[in-house]
Amino acid sequence: FAAEKLKDSIIIFMIGGPGSGKDVQSIRLASKYDFSHVAIGELLWEEASRNTSKSKAIKDILMKGALVPSGYVLELLTDKMLKAENVKGFFIEGFPREINQARLFEEVVSSVYVLFDCSTETMIQRLMIRSQLGQRVNNNEKTIRQQLETHYTLCDPVLTYYLQRIVRGEGVCDIVEIKKVESILRKCFNMLLSHKISQLPLYSH
Repeated sequence: FAAEKLKDSIIIFMIGGPGSGKDVQSIRLASKYDFSHVAIGELLWEEASRNTSKSKAIKDILMKGALVPSGYVLELLTDKMLKAENVKGFFIEGFPREINQARLFEEVVSSVYVLFDCSTETMIQRLMIRSQLGQRVNNNEKTIRQQLETHYTLCDPVLTYYLQRIVRGEGVCDIVEIKKVESILRKCFNMLLSHKISQLPLYSH
């Protein structure tokens, strides 16, 4: 059912480490192109706030800075997407985090990927600022470094898989190379819309 409903959707995954700026860019681009913005981190924290055994397990994992099992993530993501109405497509932030997630989702629908490539020091600095502002309750330096270690360990195979879709993420978070990102996406949209299919493999430079 999910595959049938989503097969004609334009789905763009925004991949990057914590603090790389993918959240700011995803929100801005979703608003500009009338897409639905889905943030995996927000979905997981939302679920973690519920009073169920699964929610408590997810919260424990998040507080440790580890990755939530793919099954939970895919279930929440698919449910969120299926509930969306009257949208042109999806910007999905923070997914896939590891290679199995990428392969599993591609069995449902092919997608376009944009990677925000950002230095470790820049990501740590941004996350520490968030922590000081009280935006993330689990962001102390130890947890941040654990998040980044987990990100690099599991995401490296994903980055190799989608190497030709890299966008550099250094600079001021809310304006970093936005024109380049939009240029890539414009090419992707034009190709998708002209062919009227979402299964077309796209390689953007």
